[in-house]
Amino acid sequence: MTGAVVLDLAREGIWVMIFVGAPMLIVGLLVGVVIALFQALTQIQEQTLVFVPKILAIFVVMLLTLPFMGALLGNYMIKLADMIVVGG
Repeated sequence: MTGAVVLDLAREGIWVMIFVGAPMLIVGLLVGVVIALFQALTQIQEQTLVFVPKILAIFVVMLLTLPFMGALLGNYMIKLADMIVVGG
């Protein structure tokens, strides 16, 4: 296995990680911003108000994107396993 192949695998692994985590992170960010805006407008400064909606939104997005994430990770693992069996 050459250095270029290792770098390609690492690059692809980073992209897989970004694609798997991005939907949940983006939804968490958006929900956090909306609730922070609501808190700023109503002057409700409760620290725990953000957590429950954010957790629920992330959980729903995780359930909706689970098939996509599983397929993406499965295809990447199959590619890695094939490279191990073939020997590079």
